[in-house]
Amino acid sequence: MIVVTGATGSIGRALVAGLRGHDVLAVVRRPAPDLGCAYEPGDLERPESVGRLLSRGDRLFLNSSLWPGFAAAHRAVIDLAARAGVAQVVTVSVRGARPGALLGGGMHGEVDAHLRASGVPYAVLQPTGFMQNLPGEVRDGVMHGSYGPGAVNYIDARDVAAVAAALLTRPAGPGADHVLTGPESLSHARIAERVTAVTGCPVRYVDLPVARMAAHLERQGLPAPAAADLAALIAETGDGRWATRTPAVEQITGRPPRTLDAFLAEHRAAFTG
Repeated sequence: MIVVTGATGSIGRALVAGLRGHDVLAVVRRPAPDLGCAYEPGDLERPESVGRLLSRGDRLFLNSSLWPGFAAAHRAVIDLAARAGVAQVVTVSVRGARPGALLGGGMHGEVDAHLRASGVPYAVLQPTGFMQNLPGEVRDGVMHGSYGPGAVNYIDARDVAAVAAALLTRPAGPGADHVLTGPESLSHARIAERVTAVTGCPVRYVDLPVARMAAHLERQGLPAPAAADLAALIAETGDGRWATRTPAVEQITGRPPRTLDAFLAEHRAAFTG
């Protein structure tokens, strides 16, 4: 059986859809009959509620949004999976994750290191930024950031799900990390131009120094320490570390990743609404 956590999120829903025909169990906080697969209640904040659903030979997809207890909870679920004798754990991390990194990069880094040392066959998926997050970055026709002129890569979350589906339905190989990227890397000024051209919604990119970006994030309601860390992380992301591309999506799924223009055309209403 393939046990899917985070089944109602962007990646999880696409993954469940891609696993039709397989024995799938979604772990959900509340009933989700629209998923079209079997589901059971479970909550990563209570790792034992996930662990009780695992049996020897199962495959586990481990993914969730971030919260303060993220790393401890995910480590606990990995330990329960190892105890149950699961055949593989596939987890979604982030490109460049490492213990001690800023925000989610540090949390994911702790979980990834724990999984690699667990003895369980694993695949750590390390995507770049998600295209699905771009509409939320546009407010009143403006996209703010501290990326500078550097190129940044974005990937469609559905391509991450497609990679996970492929890995979960083939024999589990040796543990491996997979850096997942979209087909092109662009500066945020060029991304704004693409949004304008494809959606018809005028968007411009405004680059801010890190301190001003932190203040901008505070005005949006982020606590000061988190705003400072996020602004610093945005600047790091724009320094070229997220510019290089990999062939991993096509190698694993057999098809190229979706382009930014294709995503924008499909999600035009998210930018114009």
